[in-house]
Amino acid sequence: MGFRLLEVGDGCVVFEGDPGDHLLNPMGTVHGGFLATLLDSALGSAVMSKLPAATSYTTVQLGVHMVRPVLADTPALRCEGIALHVGRRTATAEARVTGTHDGKLYAHGTTTCAIVRFA
Repeated sequence: MGFRLLEVGDGCVVFEGDPGDHLLNPMGTVHGGFLATLLDSALGSAVMSKLPAATSYTTVQLGVHMVRPVLADTPALRCEGIALHVGRRTATAEARVTGTHDGKLYAHGTTTCAIVRFA
């Protein structure tokens, strides 16, 4: 998908993604699925960074808001995810996608995850 994990902390992660021609939709802009996948990766990874061993998560809700078009020649985008709540059964997180070149907001999102514990 053209993105990579840059930072991992306790409850926070940073990904960076590169738009390109291979991601264009029929209207000539980068497909919203690229932003949704970038957000979902950051959101889930932020939650995962707070979980103990033998514990995982699955996304049960993903909310994505795209506020600015991404073009094939848009420079790299930065996505920062932060876990807001990690409980025994559910977790929530939020993330923002901003331009590395202009600092503008391109998209933001939230998630609710189910916590899965393995015996």
